[in-house]
Amino acid sequence: MNSLMLFFNSLKDPQFLFLLIIPFGISLWYFFKNKSISNNINFSNINRDNYTKTLKESLRHLPFILKIISSILLILALARPQSTTKWEESKTEGIDIILAIDISSSMNEQDLKPNRLESAKEVAKEFVKKRKSDRIGIVLFAGESFTQCPLISDYNILNTFLEDISIGSKMGINDGTAIGKGLSVAINRVRKTESKSKVIILLTDGVNTTGISPIDAAMIAKENDIKIYTIGVGSKIYNPYGDKLIDEALLQEIAELNNGIYNRATDNNSLKQIYNEIDKLEKTETKIKRYNVMSEEFHLLAYLSFFLILISFILKFTYLKQII
Repeated sequence: MNSLMLFFNSLKDPQFLFLLIIPFGISLWYFFKNKSISNNINFSNINRDNYTKTLKESLRHLPFILKIISSILLILALARPQSTTKWEESKTEGIDIILAIDISSSMNEQDLKPNRLESAKEVAKEFVKKRKSDRIGIVLFAGESFTQCPLISDYNILNTFLEDISIGSKMGINDGTAIGKGLSVAINRVRKTESKSKVIILLTDGVNTTGISPIDAAMIAKENDIKIYTIGVGSKIYNPYGDKLIDEALLQEIAELNNGIYNRATDNNSLKQIYNEIDKLEKTETKIKRYNVMSEEFHLLAYLSFFLILISFILKFTYLKQII
């Protein structure tokens, strides 16, 4: 009984079951018709004790029975039974990530190979490959800042944008290191999105030289629950004259304000390790929704219906031809 209930519950179009009245009605008609015929048959010899039905006579109703079963199976197939035993998991929510990349002239330095910018691009591509259902965008900054690519989930397009990145002067913007501007543009790209997890990965090799205060921008990020990871790129912190080459204190403060981490990349391997660590820390936060996958199961019923009707016609026009 439980199995029968499960079957009926699995039907996509149960309204077709009303068609079962047709084979049921035809079966009743056939039964009473043949009963009437057999009652009216006259026999020349009333002694039938020694009479034995032949196999053909015993099977004379088989084609009709096969047709009725075939029609029932076809109606059940029309009702579209579906499997209720398969389950899948659906990821419904990812992270919005902005890659904020410094493209000032100093990113041409070759302490990372072939240079800082090209190394940053290659590592960013590897990072993108590991993501699953996140939206990722690119913001570039030198003396000015702009969005290279808005938040998208098409990673092939994203990689094309990454490939097109070059030093700011070649892209038509003024040289300099406007960390605050770059951070502000990145914040604006994610602060109004619906994602509950928003991350900025800020990569620079310099000291803020123009534009708004990076700390002011970081405070805005904090108010909008945006996490910021900062990366300082370069093998040296100071030049021979004692001037800062990388403002580690600033990058550290930005990261701490926004629940992120500051790391310094002195070569290609350390830069890869930093991105790998961020990838582990920012695994896609998803709502896992388990749902029933309804797969069509009517095919077997349809094939069996066709097979039975075929057998019925073969019997009718071959073995049972003379008695039907």
